[in-house]
Amino acid sequence: MASVRLATLKALHGSLSIFNPSQSLMPRTQTYTVRALSATMSPPSSAVVYEHHGPPDSVTRLIELPPVEIKQNDVCVKMLAAPINPSDINRIEGVYPVRPQVPAVGGYEGVGEVHSLGSAVRGLSPGDWVIPSPPSFGTWQTYIVKDQSVWHKIDKNTPMEYAATVTVNPLTALRMLEDFAGLKSGDSIVQNGATSMVGQCIIQIARAQGIRSINITRDRAGSDEAKEKLKKLGADEVFTESQLEVKNVKDFLANIPEPALGFNCVGGNAASLVLKFLRQGGTMVTYGGMSKKPITVSTSSFIFKDLSLRGFWLQKWMNSDKAEECRRMIDYLLGLVHEGKLTYEMELVPFNDFHTALDKALGKLGSQPKQVIKF
Repeated sequence: MASVRLATLKALHGSLSIFNPSQSLMPRTQTYTVRALSATMSPPSSAVVYEHHGPPDSVTRLIELPPVEIKQNDVCVKMLAAPINPSDINRIEGVYPVRPQVPAVGGYEGVGEVHSLGSAVRGLSPGDWVIPSPPSFGTWQTYIVKDQSVWHKIDKNTPMEYAATVTVNPLTALRMLEDFAGLKSGDSIVQNGATSMVGQCIIQIARAQGIRSINITRDRAGSDEAKEKLKKLGADEVFTESQLEVKNVKDFLANIPEPALGFNCVGGNAASLVLKFLRQGGTMVTYGGMSKKPITVSTSSFIFKDLSLRGFWLQKWMNSDKAEECRRMIDYLLGLVHEGKLTYEMELVPFNDFHTALDKALGKLGSQPKQVIKF
């Protein structure tokens, strides 16, 4: 969008001279006054901006951005909450495959309240709650102006933190459960990284659909407490990696059918354990690599078990003209939230404490729940 706000961001590295650098990126009074008289404008916005890629705690800063013109098909949204996801951190670091051009505002998903509308907008009213769907870059700011096609209206009774986080992790879990094996009630899945947010969502969504889950966690302090937590979420079986260092892991299945589908977000030995559980013709889907170790597959797994290895990346799926389907699934997931069938731990943090939340998201303060910024 060719806007004053975009000009502000470009001014961060000197490509435009609309602003005086000595004025902390605030617009000159004359420029702002002339523009405000000629168009409907949004309020000014506070935003977390990074001018170049690098360590997020070093390159991000909170700045003030000027008003943006609200065109006839635009919706101005006052953001309510937005999470700090690992992919947000990777974008700032410059290592994520798809990322906005710098300088940029951080954040990729969130929830907001309609503040004002362009003259041609229909179906939305001030006060409605909306989320960007598919998600959109730049949610770490107090006001966002985008075309009405970006925004999906949701139930205002949804807990704010769940509305802010539904689009990335829960949607990843749902899509992987539905896209690879044609699972039905009574079937089972196996996964590593079960304590992750996606892992917890897989357990609960599978449970809601009558699908049983076998879950693998790391050996670490507090593993017994983690096991109990996952059991309360609906996990059928939970094992640490060391428990599965046996010849035949399927002896642990008892009355659970051999899984046709497995999920891997760790790699290394943890991925091999998922493969050991899979039935003939089963599929393992990889969506992460937290251990940074490669996946090793035995020749016999391919020849005698005919196993398949697949990958999943939510952003690629959402970029393939899936907007309407994506929105139906979001409504389904938020319905599970309302029914108490989908829950995960989060911490709401005031926007002014963004860098504390960032430190927690970076793991600098030990294990922490998902950090969600509240504007």
